[in-house]
Amino acid sequence: MHTLGFKLATGFGEILVTFPRIPPHIAQVDKPMSTPHQLGATPGIQPTPDKLFGSSSEPGMEPVERLRMWRILHWPEYAMESALLGMFMISACLFTVIIEFPGSPIHEAISSALLRRVLTGIAMGLTAIALIYSSLGQRSGAHFNPSVTLTFLRLGKIKRIDAGFYILFQFVGAVTGVLIAALALGSRISDPSVQYAATFPGPAGAALAAAGEFVISFLQMTLVLAMSNHPRFNRLTGVVAGLMVATYIAIEAPYSGMSMNPARTFGSALPSGIWHGFMIYLLVPPAAMLLAAQVFLWRKGQSAVHCCKLDHSPKRDCIFCGMKGTAHE
Repeated sequence: MHTLGFKLATGFGEILVTFPRIPPHIAQVDKPMSTPHQLGATPGIQPTPDKLFGSSSEPGMEPVERLRMWRILHWPEYAMESALLGMFMISACLFTVIIEFPGSPIHEAISSALLRRVLTGIAMGLTAIALIYSSLGQRSGAHFNPSVTLTFLRLGKIKRIDAGFYILFQFVGAVTGVLIAALALGSRISDPSVQYAATFPGPAGAALAAAGEFVISFLQMTLVLAMSNHPRFNRLTGVVAGLMVATYIAIEAPYSGMSMNPARTFGSALPSGIWHGFMIYLLVPPAAMLLAAQVFLWRKGQSAVHCCKLDHSPKRDCIFCGMKGTAHE
């Protein structure tokens, strides 16, 4: 074996130091270890979109680089949110015509306004439950309400970029749903008894409408957070939410029309031109739900909030916490 050496002079003489020569094909240049930022920039090791903008449910998960916007947005989930609220609005318009339109058999048979509201509440509550547990709702989280999305943004369970597009698509879905219903229902949807299923303050006035919206919105988010983060009953969140929608319509609707949802009110107001009290529905429900979230944090702490889906089905992917659903298996 070839060796290299040198003589080391000391006070006691000279010492010959030798060591083997490393063959050229084995020799390497020592390089410093790549940093996470360098790894993220390597073409072969790209961070996944979920880790970049999918969720803040994992503390400390920050983007290692900025990919192009179109590569990190969750377009399918945005479209699902739009479709969910669109279907909810179609159902609202349809059942309002069936139950409240003067020429309908149900309206003629039932003279009690309270009983008709109970029927409308049952119909809309079942609609909400069906949408929450649908494949679309299980994947998108079934917010279909900007107030809900803003609340989970405050809780750190949805990225700002996703929250922004969720809210945008919710407004688009609400308007689209009402327009589709208008095409199907014709002039009946604009009848004074239907009015595009619009929500506006009742005869008791705007102040009572605002108070009603605050109470039901606060209660709804309190129940959603309590149920969705319960270890045993979390899969019943959608059922409870739907039952509460039915209850609110039966009891609270005479005061505010029962909205809890800025996009839902906007969807009816745009084609109908009924903007009376719109600022109540734009501001009060988000404020009430944000307060409910803050109270939940004071009581339970940040760690008690697990995700922002109303039904976290193990079958569906989750863009918020990164869970991969079993539907792919």
